Amino acid sequence: MSSNTYIYDGFKDLAEIIEHYAKGAENAMEGVEEGAKEFVNDALKLPKPMSKIKKAGYTHLVRSFAYRKKKTEIEAGWGKYYGPMVEHGTVKMGANPHIYPLWDKKKEKYYKIMLTKLGIKTW
Repeated sequence: MSSNTYIYDGFKDLAEIIEHYAKGAENAMEGVEEGAKEFVNDALKLPKPMSKIKKAGYTHLVRSFAYRKKKTEIEAGWGKYYGPMVEHGTVKMGANPHIYPLWDKKKEKYYKIMLTKLGIKTW
């Protein structure tokens, strides 16, 4: 009889865990936004190589990192159109990556921030 109770308690615990994750998933965009904010903050702290452009109103490429929230997604990245060209390179220019190395270095930090915002335990 006790083994049947044990099995029942296990399913009850599983149902509670699934319910907890489902509740967190309802606010998934908020969690992803928290991670994106932290990613952009870290990206803005990257070293800014000297630019040859000195005109008024010019924003250094590294200072253009931003994120934007759409209906069903959040995008983080370059704020200037040529950012991806710098990141990946072109036919005439080698790659000078900023975003991918930063993400690879600190992705666990961003995952933890997102999961904490969703109220999901990290083991």
